[in-house]
Amino acid sequence: MQKASATHLTSTGHQTAAKDIKLLVVDIDGTIAGHSNTISQPVKQALIGVQARGIPVAIATGRMYRSALRFHQEIGSTLPLMAYQGAWIQDPTTQKIHRHLMVPREIAHQLIDYFEQPQLRSLLSVHFYINDQLYVRELTKETLIYAERSGIIPIPVGDLRQILTNEPTKILALCDDTDAIDKLLGNLRRQYTPAELYLTTSVATFLEATNPAVNKGTAVRYLAEELLGLQIANVMAIGDNFNDLEMLECVGFGVAMGNAPAPVQVIAQWVAPTIEEDGAAVAIERFLLQ
Repeated sequence: MQKASATHLTSTGHQTAAKDIKLLVVDIDGTIAGHSNTISQPVKQALIGVQARGIPVAIATGRMYRSALRFHQEIGSTLPLMAYQGAWIQDPTTQKIHRHLMVPREIAHQLIDYFEQPQLRSLLSVHFYINDQLYVRELTKETLIYAERSGIIPIPVGDLRQILTNEPTKILALCDDTDAIDKLLGNLRRQYTPAELYLTTSVATFLEATNPAVNKGTAVRYLAEELLGLQIANVMAIGDNFNDLEMLECVGFGVAMGNAPAPVQVIAQWVAPTIEEDGAAVAIERFLLQ
């Protein structure tokens, strides 16, 4: 069920938003792709339709670049792809990497030590992403499920310290126990300031750590202002989770999915139906295609 957020936009506001939008940015998981790991036909048609109207579409995702690429190609985007929460921005056409921000090696070592504590070692699956490859200590059940959905072959290395000759783009801790992930997030946020490490959850079972300058908001601003010469006020974004907060807050028109957590819905200008109801297509048709 679609609903207006606290801003209660009027129909005039809707028309103004549509008229001013020069760029649409969408998340993947929970926004344009649901449990099926595919884009439904209504959502795909809406994304292609808005590009036919002259409004380009970009993807901003927590996924690896190589995992997100098929979605970028399927919707026919011609813009750089923002992967790893925006830590890695690459143009698939030219292969040029416009931005690549990494976790400092010292902090990466500290996180390994933290995750290797006896009470956490058996609880967590830890992923290190280096040069768009996925390295893991071992192949856990959670890692294999993740790898199948992502279309990625994980590389088990035993001690993760041995692959830190290069700094990681992202570090991910997976656990089926969402309470454990919440507790872990709280503990790490007490240990590291936002100036040292960006910490977020992309889904309730994924804790993600990146360079402190990284989030989807800074990535979208970089794409719009630095690469495309647009104002951030002329960007519409659609997302569904806590890693979309900064993006939805900074753009001119932020849309949260109906399946988004309440704190994400509250900061959006409009709340779309859920992913199962093709909410992204409803939002695009309502604001950009009418």
